[in-house]
Amino acid sequence: MDRVRTVSGEGAVAFRGFGVPMTDLRFLWMDRTRRGGGGRAASFVGWCAAWAIVLVATGPLRFSPGAEPVGSNAFGPRLPQALAISDDGKRLYVGCAGTGELLLVDWVHGKVVRRAALPGPAAGVLVHPANDEVIVLIEAAQGEVCTFDAQTLTPTGSMRVGHTPVDAVFGKDGENLYVCNRFDNTLSVIDWKTRRVMKTISVGREPIAVDRTPDGKSLVIAHHLPDVRTDRPSEIEVCATVRVVDTTTFSQRVIPLWHGAHGARDVQVLPDGRYAVVSHLFGNFESMPFRVDNGWINANVVAVVDLEKDKVYATIGLDEYYEGAAVPWGIALADDGNLVCVAASGTHELLFMKRDELLGEYAYRTMQPMLAVWPIYLSLGDSLWRHVALPGRGPRAIVARGNFVYVAERYSDTIACVDLSHQEPRVRQIRVGPGVGDDPVLRGEALFHDATICYQHWQSCASCHPDGRMDALNWDLLNDGTGNPKNTKSLLFSHVTPPAMATGVRPTAEAAVRAGLKHILFTDENEQTATLLDAYLRSLRPVPSPALVDGNLSPAARRGRDLFFSAKLRCDRCHAGTYYTDGRKHDVGTAGPFDTEPRFDTPTLIEVWRTAPYLHDGRYRTLGELFREGKHGLKGRELSEAQLDDLIEFVRSL
Repeated sequence: MDRVRTVSGEGAVAFRGFGVPMTDLRFLWMDRTRRGGGGRAASFVGWCAAWAIVLVATGPLRFSPGAEPVGSNAFGPRLPQALAISDDGKRLYVGCAGTGELLLVDWVHGKVVRRAALPGPAAGVLVHPANDEVIVLIEAAQGEVCTFDAQTLTPTGSMRVGHTPVDAVFGKDGENLYVCNRFDNTLSVIDWKTRRVMKTISVGREPIAVDRTPDGKSLVIAHHLPDVRTDRPSEIEVCATVRVVDTTTFSQRVIPLWHGAHGARDVQVLPDGRYAVVSHLFGNFESMPFRVDNGWINANVVAVVDLEKDKVYATIGLDEYYEGAAVPWGIALADDGNLVCVAASGTHELLFMKRDELLGEYAYRTMQPMLAVWPIYLSLGDSLWRHVALPGRGPRAIVARGNFVYVAERYSDTIACVDLSHQEPRVRQIRVGPGVGDDPVLRGEALFHDATICYQHWQSCASCHPDGRMDALNWDLLNDGTGNPKNTKSLLFSHVTPPAMATGVRPTAEAAVRAGLKHILFTDENEQTATLLDAYLRSLRPVPSPALVDGNLSPAARRGRDLFFSAKLRCDRCHAGTYYTDGRKHDVGTAGPFDTEPRFDTPTLIEVWRTAPYLHDGRYRTLGELFREGKHGLKGRELSEAQLDDLIEFVRSL
């Protein structure tokens, strides 16, 4: 279908004669081709033709340097990643991860008018239904919900919740606030009148986003990763899930997404309350990743979940036939819920489609990807999604009021506003910070999440390694034979714990980064790109374990530590030193019939609580299963149940 292209921001060309301010004008053209897959030449021709038309119509051109920094912070990038907006659409609230700030933006005048310091990075922002308070979720092991006056940003209070609160929603009447705690795997229920947590509910692995039905009777939670063993994909559905929680009884129903679903980021319930839309990736993990084109490794989708039938109605691709719309992130409903909007963070786009078309027959029949077939999109004709190329980099959170959609562009320190009321959407942008500049770590982080360095833009490094960790899937990479898929490894401390990969096939993480660019992204990026990726990966630091008590080992974990280092167990023979690895390969009796090497690299145990499933093929879902059923490191050594519990608690605390 026709694709809306937008040129704006720094270095944008400003035109005369269109009746809009020079700094606000965006140059739009329609292009049926896509970048990559042979589309570059056609796109260039389109560029030339468009320039010729403008030259004739408008006369001489002048170049605008783009918007000046507004409210920029001299101490570094703000990294905006969370948004909320008042009901009247006049006040936009921006949560920043880089500087730990809450910003109040006057969009009419294009500037930051107030800011408030936060105790940590902002993971989420929302406005109370009464529009009198702004609520900010603080991304920390001892998570907080901080409140501010909606007009002045004066702090009004704070509440402790669980580990890393990432999303929240108010009940229908605004009396309760429901908070997803990502690494506690819990939901906090806060009585808003008393400002106290009245209930904490276990809800499963990594609840990443939450919304409620219009009647307030149910919450819909999206889980980031699959929570199953991955060595038997022909017998077990390997997928992320959606959980429906009754707000009265707190009973729960779990709805599996399609086999291969992973990397969920957001969920929105449609106005009728029957359907919810979830943004996620769709991994073709049972096939060998010998190519990336046409979505062979990862497709980018939204799942439409039928909340009445407790099943996925459809999984609708965001991609076009020859180019991906990679790393789908935030979802918002515009035009009174009639337009579904999705941020494609890896390709720096906003996609939108009419709600009725998303639920319609054409999308159902022609826009659903299929695993293990070529091409992934068997019948993708003209996509119903319209794509707006955004002026900034790394769009994540999005919010909408009426026909205006606001987008937090993390890596350019900007906020974009897309006006969908016109036939050709119009884009404005303001800068709220200095951007990542020359910082090699932040430039590397931006590249790690950037799918435009991938052939046909189907995926980024973060598609398989979200947050630099892992996607909880097995992939049959071609670097050590075939028919022997391995579970994706976290990249935490990969540069200081060589070798890389489960069988140590790459001598260093540096070598693995360069091999990944060539064989996974299928790109010929230069050495500078690889060096910047190295800088980002070296900067990764572990998240404190949810098993810690006020940052310290619990009594059970201390007993487990004694067992771990005891002469009876000697776990530290292999898991030694600062990173709990000896950097060597060992035969632990887990090789399969198609493994070319019986020995496997000893992984670090730091943050092992986060990296399920376990062993090279993901055969154990939990650490308890690893030790009790697999008797990993315990063969010939008898431990009581209490001792096993203590040992597991220590390992889980690292």
